[in-house]
Amino acid sequence: MTMRGRPNDAEIRRLIGALRGSDLRIAAAESCTGGQLAAVFAGDADLGPNLERGYVVYSVDAKCDMLGVPRAAAEQDEGVSPQVADAMAKGALERSLADIGVAITGFCGPQQEDEEVGLVYVATASKAGTLVEEHHFGDVGRAAVLESAVGVALGMLAEAVTALRGDAH
Repeated sequence: MTMRGRPNDAEIRRLIGALRGSDLRIAAAESCTGGQLAAVFAGDADLGPNLERGYVVYSVDAKCDMLGVPRAAAEQDEGVSPQVADAMAKGALERSLADIGVAITGFCGPQQEDEEVGLVYVATASKAGTLVEEHHFGDVGRAAVLESAVGVALGMLAEAVTALRGDAH
């Protein structure tokens, strides 16, 4: 009998490996994923100590008030753009005691107006630099988009940890 692993298990193991032996702290700023990335940290004994804090900033107001995202940028595309993801990650980093900020914002569905369901931006920010990625997961259902977005964020965090540590894991 084979047992199915956790969603994003490979990305979780990769991040655990990158963080091993470090005391680096992560601040997660989540819009469309509503705290699911932070829940991965909280649910794993190896990752939990590295979560400094999490922000659930589902609304435009929350992005602006809690993370300092410029209102004009947040209102332009309903809070879903590379600029907003970047500002969220930087805001999470600057407004916390973390070493790395990570942000997720996107449209998970169902479609409203002219939104592209499955469009997600993920960003990381640290003293080693910032990175924003755009992903088009498609209209594959909310759960699948959310799981995919969290997986991307975990992978980007592993890369950010490696860059910050200056070594090759």
